[in-house]
Amino acid sequence: MNAHRSTGPCEPDPAPHSTAGTDGGDDAERAIALGLVRGEEACLDAAYRRWGRLVHHLAARTLGDPREAEDVTQQVFAAAWRGRATFRPERGSLPAWLTGITRRKTADALTARTRRTALTASLGAALAHGGRADGEPEAILDRLVVAEELARLPRVQRDVLELAYFADLTQTQIADRTGIPLGTVKSHARRGLRRMRHHLAPAAG
Repeated sequence: MNAHRSTGPCEPDPAPHSTAGTDGGDDAERAIALGLVRGEEACLDAAYRRWGRLVHHLAARTLGDPREAEDVTQQVFAAAWRGRATFRPERGSLPAWLTGITRRKTADALTARTRRTALTASLGAALAHGGRADGEPEAILDRLVVAEELARLPRVQRDVLELAYFADLTQTQIADRTGIPLGTVKSHARRGLRRMRHHLAPAAG
């Protein structure tokens, strides 16, 4: 995480990537949890270093893709920061709360993957069997070309544009879904579209 480092009860924090204290019993975990609820960015940073590997492992085990798991890990801690006011340390441990967020974000990633796979399969089937009506083959080919060009983009740009193009989300909804700031979503969308136009321009000429 790139959260601003500040002094506070989370410094010094536990050993990086440690998964110790998942029963909520150690003082370091409690300090991190309470600091996170108070909105101390140093405690978010400490939580990421302490449990980031655990979150990544859980996501990668389900998704089978370490790079996709990295994206989910970032989403989990972004969601934890946004939803910190809802965490109640007296009701459960911080790693257990992070694990619950991880399950939800991983499920979202699987749903998005399934949607992309189904879309590709349906487009391919329509092109092979049903794309004979006026205008349909061109529309199907357009979507296939877009999907192919999206696959060439860096992951974050691709994810933003896939959510816009295939899931029909607004940029504000994409920011809410991913935890990426709205300005950054707009920047990724602009850069991704610029790259796609550059690749598609020769074919259009």
